[in-house]
Amino acid sequence: MGPVLAGVLQLLALVAALALAYVPVGTYMARVYSSKRHLRVERWAYRAIGADPDTQMTWTAYLRGVLALSVVGVLFLYLLMRLQGVLPGSLGFASVGPAQSFNTAVSFVTNTNWQSYYGEQTMGHVVQTAGLAVQNFLSAAVGMAVAVALVRGFACSRTGDLGNFWADLVRGTVRILVPAAAIAAVVLVACGVIQNFSGIHEVGQFTGGPQQWNGGAVASQEAIKELGTNGGGYFNANSAHPFENPTPFSNLFEIFLILLIPFSLTRTFGVLVGNVRQGHAILATMFTIWLGFVALMMWTEFAHHGPALQAAGGAMEGKEARFGIGASSVFAVSTTLTSTGAVDSFHSSFTGLGGGLTMLSMMLGEIAPGGTGSGLYGMLILAVIAVFVAGLMVGRTPEYLGKKIGAREMKLAACYILVTPALVLILTAASVALPTPPHSTLNPGAHGFSEILYAFTSAANNNGSAFAGLNANTDWFNTTTALAMLLGRFLPMVFVLALAGSLAGQRPVPVTAGTLRTEKPLFTGLLVGAVLIVTGLTYFPALALGPLAEGLAS
Repeated sequence: MGPVLAGVLQLLALVAALALAYVPVGTYMARVYSSKRHLRVERWAYRAIGADPDTQMTWTAYLRGVLALSVVGVLFLYLLMRLQGVLPGSLGFASVGPAQSFNTAVSFVTNTNWQSYYGEQTMGHVVQTAGLAVQNFLSAAVGMAVAVALVRGFACSRTGDLGNFWADLVRGTVRILVPAAAIAAVVLVACGVIQNFSGIHEVGQFTGGPQQWNGGAVASQEAIKELGTNGGGYFNANSAHPFENPTPFSNLFEIFLILLIPFSLTRTFGVLVGNVRQGHAILATMFTIWLGFVALMMWTEFAHHGPALQAAGGAMEGKEARFGIGASSVFAVSTTLTSTGAVDSFHSSFTGLGGGLTMLSMMLGEIAPGGTGSGLYGMLILAVIAVFVAGLMVGRTPEYLGKKIGAREMKLAACYILVTPALVLILTAASVALPTPPHSTLNPGAHGFSEILYAFTSAANNNGSAFAGLNANTDWFNTTTALAMLLGRFLPMVFVLALAGSLAGQRPVPVTAGTLRTEKPLFTGLLVGAVLIVTGLTYFPALALGPLAEGLAS
């Protein structure tokens, strides 16, 4: 079997698995977020945090809950890493430095999981399990809660209430993420992923001395890392490490986990607004973009330029031989079109155009299908923009799901779209212009520029993957990427929740003969165009200086 055919067959198997899970998982999540019943363990959690789950919240109260939880999470993680040297189970590792502790705390709370450290040489068992793994659950649950709040804004009428943040957070964690991650962890252990609290071992004799390996609760963290579109690896090699991802089946299963919730949330959206065909239209948009990027990535990486690539069957540099080009391409697209950031290959070693595709995937806003929750609310923001453009073309007041899209709604949607590009481009320009930051790049010229551009694109879009080659463990990059992660996560949430509150206060507009049918293929095509034009072209000049210049020169 040739490598191209093997890649295509794995892609078909992945699509089939996602299709089988779509309806039951999406419907189940809709029931979770619309349920009026509280489980006993959930009531314990509400008492512990002092919250009344039955109290309805306005968008400002909902936002205060999101920010309060996040501030506490950053402080807790920061202190845990600063005190690691005196904690049990630290494996003898010293406390993490202030700048790196702050960067890492912000990273995991914002669902970015950007890592400027070697996990197996920096973090002990307590920090990994009680700190980082816990935030993997909470940050994913926050994204899902905000998405559900926006959906309620479309579904509600003449009210300023969007539900209860604490109830949505606890339900998303207890009823969705924890049981799903537990099942996934068992599957990963069966595949060979390690799960222990072992210490450091010296293994064999190699050039330069023995190699040190340490164990850890890897399978449990790997499960929520992928399921919650987090991405932070237990080891520096991330999902390319055999302890995290040992076989082709485990690799395909991890891609399935990455895409499961984001794709299924479109079904949840359709059920909650009372029209599943609306969810199908959003799903079709996401799937079209995802499949298109996968096809382009496979083409760029399988293209045979030169005798070395012909002998290897494609661009094998930086890719694991046990996965091959096809599976590595699917993983790279899936992890950058979501807010995951896990990697099973070296993105810096992709072809020039292939590396550009990983960047463009993030630059689109990670909406195809995007992160847990963040992908859905990002795509719904673009749907608002698409119906506004359509309304201008036909001379009608734009409407979406029975709600008028007026000046206030468009201002909020525009602010949402502009935040991330501003962060990426301004911080990249500053890093190139200042004398010190460029010294962190490994490569000169266009590729060195791509390393910096990728880093801020990954941070501001809360992805967390690295192009590699960039020494990000400096005061400049630890501080600026942390700033990009914070603003890139919470400023968009402000605009999303404000939009949800504005929509929830409206009276539904009746459907007429002139209403744009947003469940039809025509709207799907319009939305795909809006995604590519509104978000993609924003970054074209920057891409032309980096990956496009490198790709055309090769």
